[in-house]
Amino acid sequence: MKRLFLLLIGMSMSGSLFSQTSDSVKTALLIIDVQEFYFAGGKMELVNPQPAADNAALLLKYFREKGMPVIHIKHNSSSQMEINPTVKPIDGEKIFIKKEISSFNGIGLDEYLKSLGVKNLVICGMQTHMCVEGAVRAGYDLGYKITLVHDACATRDLKWEDEVIPAKMVHLSTLVTLKNYAEIVSTKEFLSGK
Repeated sequence: MKRLFLLLIGMSMSGSLFSQTSDSVKTALLIIDVQEFYFAGGKMELVNPQPAADNAALLLKYFREKGMPVIHIKHNSSSQMEINPTVKPIDGEKIFIKKEISSFNGIGLDEYLKSLGVKNLVICGMQTHMCVEGAVRAGYDLGYKITLVHDACATRDLKWEDEVIPAKMVHLSTLVTLKNYAEIVSTKEFLSGK
């Protein structure tokens, strides 16, 4: 009888461990295009890319500590294509290389996430108004619950005819639109669970 009791407890515990592992793979971190060409001296330097990368690194540390999936996206480029050392991938972290704006366009990302059982995506990266926005919208359309970490993203000044739109305004106007597709939080809010 005692042996049966211990066996049942063991099965119950292993079941709960399995479900915890199962739950932990339902959310993945997607780090988009945090690449050298966006940093100081790069061919398409952004405004304040390093603070955004530092926040992305905090998210990366959290996901690694929890054993949750991390996916790095790189935009194909003729030069300075390397991922910035602040968020450098480690063995076992999946890297996808894309040619289009959306991370979901023709690189197998959706299929990969589904193979892991991922339902929720935490997204950060560069540029807010381009590849990050593209991933948020496409991910939402594919049925993922999206969390966008706004201060782990960066962008640049834009120009329309004779008007220069400062990076801060580009970033904020993009966030205003994306709040219809994602929960938008700061790094601190995400890490504290608020």
